[in-house]
Amino acid sequence: MWPADIEQAARAIIADFTARVLKIATAESCTGGLIAAALTEIAGSSAVVDRGFVTYSNEAKIDMLGVDAATLAANGAVSHETAAEMVRGAIAHSRADLAVAVTGIAGPSGGSAEKPVGLVHLAAATRSGNILHREMRYGAIGRNAVRLATVKTALDLLREIAQVP
Repeated sequence: MWPADIEQAARAIIADFTARVLKIATAESCTGGLIAAALTEIAGSSAVVDRGFVTYSNEAKIDMLGVDAATLAANGAVSHETAAEMVRGAIAHSRADLAVAVTGIAGPSGGSAEKPVGLVHLAAATRSGNILHREMRYGAIGRNAVRLATVKTALDLLREIAQVP
């Protein structure tokens, strides 16, 4: 169902995080739940995946994750600031040890000169407060390709944040 690189990354996360007794939450906008779907495709994922938030609208980001409306007004949904608030909200509203959040413009429309199609902000955080951010500019490679590339980057970011002391 998934490209081999995504399936391998998801398998590695489930195996590693099961052994380390770590739980994950996802907060997804442009991927619409694909990160959680990639993880839950793996047998045994219930030991690791706590929950996923699909927060496609600004209202969902506010209601489900506690993103500040002022942050959205000042920076937009596709921003470093919004991704950071999303990931902190996923931690706060779950039992997860680690979380990942993504917000971006998958296309084919919706981009601008400042925020082009293919721009995605990702954040990963630990319950102890460590946070990582990535700004990816995948380009106008097609909606599905942007979403799949975002899933792969999100899985890589989860593995990276899990190594932060």
